[in-house]
Amino acid sequence: MRSAVGVWRWRQNPLRRRTDLVEAWVALAALVLMVLASPVLGSLCGAGTDRALQRTVTREQRERHATTAVVLRQAHERSALSGAEGVGGREGRIRVVANWTAYDGTLHTGTVAAPRRSAPAGSTFRMWTDDRGMRTSRPLDSATAHAHAVFAGIGAALAAAGLVEGIRRLVVWRLMRRRYARLDRAWAGYGPDWGRAGAGS
Repeated sequence: MRSAVGVWRWRQNPLRRRTDLVEAWVALAALVLMVLASPVLGSLCGAGTDRALQRTVTREQRERHATTAVVLRQAHERSALSGAEGVGGREGRIRVVANWTAYDGTLHTGTVAAPRRSAPAGSTFRMWTDDRGMRTSRPLDSATAHAHAVFAGIGAALAAAGLVEGIRRLVVWRLMRRRYARLDRAWAGYGPDWGRAGAGS
């Protein structure tokens, strides 16, 4: 990015090549975009993500309900958890047969994953159900959603800055190839006579 400083310094330099000036202007434009545009893009992305996640928070908190499950007995099978029971599951959890009351007041019985390694008959634990009484994952809370939105905004800003820097490097690479091509053509014209008498050296 030091080339950005050269925009002013190279203005009247007799050794300045056109590609030098182009490179300096490209570097300056990239710097301005990374300093100004990337944070704005990250802020917009973070705000949009936060709005979407807060709508999800509102919907999940409306549709998911906490209830207390009462353990009847330990289930015999040790099969892998599936569906909502597998969300956030940990190795070593046991499966139990339990009763719970749904949001509409109906009683449900089923095999669920207990949150503890030991769940004797008669013990209770908290679980989340949907409107039909089926077990589901804990609803997303507002603070977690906001944290995810902040990380999304930061990621978008960094990705935008990386994209700008990548484009700058690509342009500089093309300029360097053009410089070397011109140098090769110049050397092809003058190289064979370099240092010989009458060659004007």
